[in-house]
Amino acid sequence: MRVLYFYQYFTVPQGSYSTRAYEFARRWVKAGDSVTIVTSVYDKSGITPDKPISRFDIDGIDVRMINIRLSNKHGIVFRLLSFAAYALVASWYALVLPADVVVCSSGPLTVGLPGLLSRYIRRRPFVFEVRDLWPEGAIQLGIIRNKLVISLARRFERHCYRLASTVVALSEGMAEWIRKTYGFDNIEVIPNASDNELVESIKDGIELPEWAQGKQLALYTGTLGLIDDCGQILEVAAVTQQQGIDDLEYVLIGDGKERKELEEKLRTMELRNVHFLGPLPKQDVMRWLKASCCALFTVKDVPFLATASPNKVFDAFAAGTPVVQATKGWIKDLLEREQCGMNVPPNDPEAMASAVLQLAHGNGFRTRLAANAQRVAREQFDRSILAEKMRTILLAAAYREATDLKVPNPMLLKKLPSNDGGQA
Repeated sequence: MRVLYFYQYFTVPQGSYSTRAYEFARRWVKAGDSVTIVTSVYDKSGITPDKPISRFDIDGIDVRMINIRLSNKHGIVFRLLSFAAYALVASWYALVLPADVVVCSSGPLTVGLPGLLSRYIRRRPFVFEVRDLWPEGAIQLGIIRNKLVISLARRFERHCYRLASTVVALSEGMAEWIRKTYGFDNIEVIPNASDNELVESIKDGIELPEWAQGKQLALYTGTLGLIDDCGQILEVAAVTQQQGIDDLEYVLIGDGKERKELEEKLRTMELRNVHFLGPLPKQDVMRWLKASCCALFTVKDVPFLATASPNKVFDAFAAGTPVVQATKGWIKDLLEREQCGMNVPPNDPEAMASAVLQLAHGNGFRTRLAANAQRVAREQFDRSILAEKMRTILLAAAYREATDLKVPNPMLLKKLPSNDGGQA
C-alpha cells in the first residue's frame, strides 16, 4: 500500500512533540507499505531543512519538508498564514505523488485541502484524522469571532468529513461531537498511544540536578500555551509552599508562547519549588516521568478540551506514572474506571495540591495507581496495536476505492481480504 500523509507537525523522537505520525509510519513501512509524509518546519520537530523543500529518509519514511516555519510562539496571524501556505504547496504533492490512500491530519483544518483535491481530481480515497476539534476549539477560545469566517470554516470542515472515506477521531468525545453536529457516521476512534516500546528500551535513569535529588517530583510535559493553562500549576505549587512542604518540586518540561509570562508570574509569586526545563527529547521526557511521583494535566475549562487526547497522559501511562488531571471528559472517566490517576475539579489548586501530596507521600496508594497505569498502557493504548488498527482502516479505504474504480493496484489487492473471506 502506498500512503501519502499530510501533517504539518511531523516530529521524530529527537524532537519534543507528538511522534504519532512517525511511530505509525515506521511500523507501516516495516509491514511492507510505502509511506510519504509531507510536512512543514515545526520548531519542536527535531528535523532541520537545508532547502526550500528538503527530502529525508527517516527509518524508511519518505519525508518531504516544506520550509515554512511554524511555532506555538508565533502570533495568530503568522500561524494562519503558515497554515495557508503549507496547504497550497502541499496540494501540489497531492496531485503529483503516487498513492493508494491519502491521510490528512488536522489541526490545522486547512490540512484538509490537499486531501480534498486528491479526492476530487485524482479520485483517491481520503482519510481525515481529527487530532483536535477545529474550528470549534478556536471559536470556544474566542480566537475566531467573525461570523463569516466561522461559517466558511464550518462548511469546509463539513466538506472534509463528507468526502472522507473514514474520519479518524482521537477520542470518543470528538467522534460523538462530529456525529451530533454534522450527522456523519463514517468515524473510527484511534486515540493517542503509549510508547511502551520506548520505555522498555530505556535502561538508565535521568541524572537529576541537585535541587531534585531526594525530592518528590510533580511533572508537567508539553506545550506551555493558551489552552494548557499552566498557571494552575503555579497556584498548586503556591499552596504546597505555603503549607511548608519542602520535599516536593514542580517541574515543567516544554515551551510555548506563555512560557515568559509563566516565568514572570513565578518570580512575582516568589515560588522556590517550580522549575522550567524547556523542551527535551522524548527519551529524556520518559526518564523524567519515571522519576516523578505524578504527571499533571491541565487545560482551560472549555467544553471542547474535554474531548482532548493528550500525548502527555499516554506517555505517563507508559512510564507507570499516575496522572493528576482537571478535565471533565473521557480522560476523567478513564482514570476513574481504571484507577490509574486522580481527578480534581478545574481551577481548584487546593484540590490538586491535595492529590499531588497523596501520591508524593502515599507509597502504597501510588504503587497501586502506577501499576494500573502501566496495565492500561499495555492493554488499551499500545502504540503497535493502534498503528495496526489505523493501517487496517487505510487498507480498507484503498481497497474500496480500487474495487469501485475497477482499476486496482494489483500489489495492494494481494494484501486485502476478498468479500468471501478468501485472499484477493
